[in-house]
Amino acid sequence: MNYASLKSDLADAADRSLTSPVLLIPYMWIGDFVRCHTVVRVLKDRWPQRPVDVLTTSLCAPLVDYMPGVRRGIVWDLPRSRIAIAEQRALAATLREQHYGDALVMPRTFKSTIAPLLAGIPNRTGFVGELRIGMLNDWRWGEKALPRMVDRCAALALPAGIELPMDWPAPQLVVPAADIAAWRQANGLGDRPAVALAPGAVGPSKRWTSYTEAARALAQRGFDVWIVGGPGETAQATEIVAAAGPRVRDLTGTDLRNGILALAAANLVISNDSGLLHVAAAIGTPTIGIFGPTSPWHYAPLNPVEAVIETKTDVPCRPCHKPTCRMQHHRCMRDIPVEAVTEPAFRALEAAGLKPTR
Repeated sequence: MNYASLKSDLADAADRSLTSPVLLIPYMWIGDFVRCHTVVRVLKDRWPQRPVDVLTTSLCAPLVDYMPGVRRGIVWDLPRSRIAIAEQRALAATLREQHYGDALVMPRTFKSTIAPLLAGIPNRTGFVGELRIGMLNDWRWGEKALPRMVDRCAALALPAGIELPMDWPAPQLVVPAADIAAWRQANGLGDRPAVALAPGAVGPSKRWTSYTEAARALAQRGFDVWIVGGPGETAQATEIVAAAGPRVRDLTGTDLRNGILALAAANLVISNDSGLLHVAAAIGTPTIGIFGPTSPWHYAPLNPVEAVIETKTDVPCRPCHKPTCRMQHHRCMRDIPVEAVTEPAFRALEAAGLKPTR
C-alpha cells in the first residue's frame, strides 16, 4: 500500500467528533525527534480535529517551534540514570491538565510510560517492551519485523493490524524567512552564498575525516563556510577555521535553535549521519549526507537529499552500525576522498545558480 491510498482511507474513516488532544512521546535524540514529525503528520491525517502535543527535552525543544501540526511542546528534562518518581509525578500533573485522550509512546523503556499512566491518559499505545505490563493498554507487537525506525514509530499512529506503507510522509520543519534574515543580520553574515558543514555525530566512527580539506576547497572557490554543531564540535571547528581561512566561521554552540537557523540560511549542507542531517533535510535545504558505518536505507532522511556519499572501496565490515570502529581502521570514512564530497557540492551550487564571491 502507498501512503496516498492509506491517507484516503484514513480520511474516509476519520472520526471528526474526536477532539481530545493527543500526546506524542518521541525519542529524544535530535535526528529521531525530527523523524517523529512523520508521526504528527499521520496523526493529523487520521484525526484532523485533534491537537497534537509533543513531550520534549530542553535540547530538542526548539525543533517543536518549526513543526507544522504541533500545538505545543511539553518541555521536561527527566534524568536518564534513574526512575525519578517525584519528577514523573510532577510531569503527570502537568499532563493531566491537558486532558489527553491518547498517548503514543515511541521509546520501549519502562520510564517512558510512567507519566502517561499517572496522568490517567485513557489510551496509551506502544510496543511490547521493558516490563511495561499494565503501563500501556494498547499493546502493539511485531516491532522487530519493521525494518526502519520511521516504520516502527508511525505504525503507532495507525489502528493495530493495518497494512503499513513504505512511503511515509516526510518530516517538515518550516523556518520563516524573516527569522533567517534576522539571524544572518545578528551574526553579521551578510547575504553571500554559504555552505554549512556539520562534522559531528554520535560516536567517532560516523565522522568523516576530511572536513578541513572540504572547508578549504569551498572557501578557495569563494563560498562562505559555516561550521555547525554542539559544544562537542567546537574544538574541531576551531581547527577548521585556523586551517581554511577567514571565509570559515565557527557557529557551534549549546543552542540548537542557532543550528536550525544556520541550516535554514545555508545554500547547501554537508553532514555526517547525524541529527543535523535530518534537520537540514526536513527544512528543505539541499543536503549531502556522508555515510560510513551506517546504512543509508535504514538511517538516511525520508526527505530528498542532494547526494548520499559512501566509500566506493570494499569495506567488508560495513555497515556495522557501531559508534566506534571495532576494526580500528575506520576505512568506511577514511576511504571517502574529499573530491567525492566537494564535486557534488559544487554541482549542486552551480545548479542552483549560486556563484562564489571573492
